[in-house]
Amino acid sequence: MATTTIARRLSYTIVALAATLPLALAAFPHRALLQACQSSGSIPGKSGTCNRDNDSVCCKDGQRYTTFSCSPPVVASGTRATLTLNSFAENGDGGGASSCTGTFFGDDKKVVALSTGWFAGRSRCQKSVVIRAANGRSVTAEVVDECDSRHGCDKEHNFEPPCANNIVDGSPAVWKALGLDTDDGEVPITWSDA
Repeated sequence: MATTTIARRLSYTIVALAATLPLALAAFPHRALLQACQSSGSIPGKSGTCNRDNDSVCCKDGQRYTTFSCSPPVVASGTRATLTLNSFAENGDGGGASSCTGTFFGDDKKVVALSTGWFAGRSRCQKSVVIRAANGRSVTAEVVDECDSRHGCDKEHNFEPPCANNIVDGSPAVWKALGLDTDDGEVPITWSDA
């Protein structure tokens, strides 16, 4: 009889824990996301001819920059990210041509680059994503490039550091459609596959 009672109490405890775990994770989503994608290391900084348009951050000699091979998990209802500003035009601050098409895009095109983990080995190339700003506005944009989280501080990457693991790098047209001030440089957003 005592064994049955203990087993029943243990069963109730397990059910109660299983029911409260999603609530606990919802209360601390940043901890769950941080644990899901840790740094993969760092690279040494190397300065060079860096296009500083759009307030680009340029690498400094001797400084180390964190790298990531992953990004936080994608959430169907909207993944939290940081929107940064990037020109995908030739001679813009985005560096080389887009990795999806091998071409450049004018600042009037609604295009984005995603951090390495979200770019997912080119699986999102030329697919659309929906970006939502805190002001309630949204825009659909085409994924045309990777915001490289593993490499940087070289000519191909405009001598900029590797991207953080949570970046949606948007063209000026994306910022305009969202009604955002490009002088802000980066803003919190959510994004989802279209």
